[in-house]
Amino acid sequence: MSIITKKQGQRRNEQEEICNGTKEENHGITFDYCIGVSGGAGNVASFVAGQRGRNLRFFTEHIYSPKYFGIRSLLKTGNLFGLQYIYGELTNSTGKDPLDFRAIMKNPVKYEVAATNALTGKAEYFGKEDMKQDDYRPVMASSAIPAACRPVEINGVPYYDGGIADAIPVRHAMEEGCDRLVVILSKQRDYVRKPQGMRFLYSRLCRKYPKIIEDIDRRHITYQKNLQEVFDLEKEGKAFVFAPSEPLKVGTYSMDEDTERKLYDLGMKDFAERQEELRRFLAENSTAEKPA
Repeated sequence: MSIITKKQGQRRNEQEEICNGTKEENHGITFDYCIGVSGGAGNVASFVAGQRGRNLRFFTEHIYSPKYFGIRSLLKTGNLFGLQYIYGELTNSTGKDPLDFRAIMKNPVKYEVAATNALTGKAEYFGKEDMKQDDYRPVMASSAIPAACRPVEINGVPYYDGGIADAIPVRHAMEEGCDRLVVILSKQRDYVRKPQGMRFLYSRLCRKYPKIIEDIDRRHITYQKNLQEVFDLEKEGKAFVFAPSEPLKVGTYSMDEDTERKLYDLGMKDFAERQEELRRFLAENSTAEKPA
């Protein structure tokens, strides 16, 4: 069984609480495989490490640092989001909010993140074996939004946000051997992605990577196809889908603490209301797998 998270911009905290809800001892829900995309990659890292509430702190405490987001970060690093600050200064073993990398490595779950190869425009997948203590470039790459961030290099290859090429990697999860999926979306079920605006800006800022420009140009099409694939799997009884039950009044680059706490609370509410439904889904699939 796998858990798949997709997060756009700052809409991460509802995902975190749903992930955490499954991990509570009294719920007894475990996963063999986890994959995160974009900011969801970091969310899943904290989940696999068993660090409940860690992601919430990033959006309610750490966001106030000028290194986190804004002009200062842009001028100093070339990134509107301070990726080096977030995944380095904060996350490293000596940082203010370290990721428990040892716990990740000890956890038997297979953990992957998706990133987009800036040269080919194709999604690639990195596991925890591709990470090291205080070197979380795969997670950083998965969160590097084109135009807002510079690409992150891994083994000499530049990578951008994984959501550009594979927003909801259900197909990859099934290729990895998963037959049951729990998918956590960051938008409501009826969300329809529009063509990306400000093409003149991203085409200029990403001009070194024409495949990325092509990906962004057709992202609204590939995303809807990807989403339909998720819903088809749901109809087939192979996927259980969490999506926000209420409209999310938050922008991609929101830095509002109160809004983030409301998202977290919404995740608690959505999980609580559907946990028995999730249990039935898992029980039915477990029964179907048992030999006669």
